[in-house]
Amino acid sequence: MDRRHLLMTAGAALAATTLTAHAGEHHHDHAASPLLASATHCVETANVCLAHCLDRLADGDKDMANCARSVTGLIAVCNALAVLAAQHSPLLPRYATVAADVCKACETECNKHSEHPPCHACAEACKACAAECAKIAA
Repeated sequence: MDRRHLLMTAGAALAATTLTAHAGEHHHDHAASPLLASATHCVETANVCLAHCLDRLADGDKDMANCARSVTGLIAVCNALAVLAAQHSPLLPRYATVAADVCKACETECNKHSEHPPCHACAEACKACAAECAKIAA
């Protein structure tokens, strides 16, 4: 594992741990807690998947470009989802509808590369997050 990959993975893990730790401090809405954990896990696995995609792209594997694009969008959406869940936002159910669609699209793209463990893990996290979103989606 090169230093860049290690730093990206460590940073993602630290962010996920911090969000998860803060999520457990105040439980006003118990439905948001599983969604927060799922969104955070999704971001963590997506960051690892993105690092893998970038490494493969650097090696000339252009088949990973769509996966990298999909995962990049997923990271943005699930980061926002985690923030809204942590804040118990009244907008969360509507946002969860969109987030579920993004998670399903990323799952589909990552499944095209499921022979790569980071892509497989990301697809599984996306599937789980989409299911959590569906539980509260408007």
